[in-house]
Amino acid sequence: MNTIHFTVLSPPESLKRDIECIRIATYEGYEPLCIKVCPKGFPGIVYQIANDGSSAIESISVRTGRVSNIPSFFLHGQGSDPSIMHFKNKPYSSIQVVLKPHALYTLFGWEANSLHQGFLVSNQFGASELEYQLKSASTDEDRTSYLCSFLKRKMEETDKRDELIEQTLEYIRDGISSISVKDIVAAFHISERQLQKRFARVVGMSPQLYIRILRVNEALQLMKSGRFERFVDIACALNYYDQSHFIRDIKAFSWVSPKSIMMKVSEFHSDDAGASYL
Repeated sequence: MNTIHFTVLSPPESLKRDIECIRIATYEGYEPLCIKVCPKGFPGIVYQIANDGSSAIESISVRTGRVSNIPSFFLHGQGSDPSIMHFKNKPYSSIQVVLKPHALYTLFGWEANSLHQGFLVSNQFGASELEYQLKSASTDEDRTSYLCSFLKRKMEETDKRDELIEQTLEYIRDGISSISVKDIVAAFHISERQLQKRFARVVGMSPQLYIRILRVNEALQLMKSGRFERFVDIACALNYYDQSHFIRDIKAFSWVSPKSIMMKVSEFHSDDAGASYL
C-alpha cells in the first residue's frame, strides 16, 4: 500500500509478554480508502484521527453487516472475520497497539470471548483520561508513551494469567505449518474439553479456529515472499489436506481466492499486526 506509510515498533520490555507490536500509520492523500483487513486473532487498542480532528474511519464492514459512527479511540476484540475499513477522503494518522491473543485476559481480567468481534469506547475500559491525553498530545511518540503507561498500570492491577494457554499459543506459533489440537492435547497433557474451555476464556475463540487464522496469515506471508510460484506449493508447505481446503480457508479469511491474491501480491501490506490490502 504505497499511499500509506507504516511504522512498526516493538513494545517496551515490560510489556512484551502482552503486546505484539505498536503500528503507526499515516496517510497524506485526499482519496477515500477502503482497506481490506485479514484477521489474525489479535485484540487491540486503536487511536485514529483525520486532519480535521474527526474520526478517520467512516465505517467498518464485515460479511454480516456494516458499522458506522466509529469512535476515534476504541478497544476491539480478537477478530476472526475479514473486514473492510472505509476511511474518509482526508489525511489521517493512527496508532494501533496490537495485543497478544491472551491480553484481554491478562491486562483487563476479562473472559475474552465476551468481546469477540466487538469494540468498546474509552469509558468502557477505564481509559477516559487516556483518551484526553491522546487528543492533547502533539506527537505520536507522546501518544505511544501514554498508551504504554496505561497498559503497564493495567498489567499491575490485574495480575491474572493462564500460563498453560500462553504456552500453547507459543507452541501453535512455532509449529503452525503442521499443528493440530491433538498435538496440543498430547504435548500439554490436558483433555481436549479443558483445552477448549480455557482457550475460549483466554483467547476468545476455539483453538481450531485460531490455528486456521494463523495458518492463513502464514500463507499470505509466503505469497508475499515470492518463494513460491504456485499457490499449490504453498498449500503443500503448510500441510493443508488438499488444494480445495487451502482455497476455502483463504477465501474465508481474506475475501478473495489465492489466485487473485497472487496477482495482487504487490498491493499487500503484511507485518507483525497482520495483512491488509486496498
